[in-house]
Amino acid sequence: FQVKSENKKTIWSTEEVPEGSEFDDTWDPREQPEYEILFKQRVGTEDVFFGMTGKDPSTACCEDLVIKIKLPETKYSDITLDIQDKVLDLRTPKKKLLLHLPYPVNSKEGRARFLSEEEILEVTLRISRAFDFIN
Repeated sequence: FQVKSENKKTIWSTEEVPEGSEFDDTWDPREQPEYEILFKQRVGTEDVFFGMTGKDPSTACCEDLVIKIKLPETKYSDITLDIQDKVLDLRTPKKKLLLHLPYPVNSKEGRARFLSEEEILEVTLRISRAFDFIN
């Protein structure tokens, strides 16, 4: 068995290590909050009434990914959020969430808002995918 890399002292290549594994901490006692992943589409009358653009209700036609995370007894100032292309990392004093996202996202263009009445953090991220006949 021989490792193929530029550096002979490297024991694995970067392709073998999944993105976000540096955040994994199995010894962290904080519990994972409840969350929900939703997909969001931008549609117009040409989509709804005429079906001209070929969009359908599948996730392949969605432009945005919305993650709703329940954070009871949490203040906005206690939330630490880090988003990468395929990973969402959320930390609070009582909760921890490391979420591998179903699609790559544009980590630079996103929006997060904390709904204090419902104690929910809502994160909206733009899905980044190659252009095809739908997108």
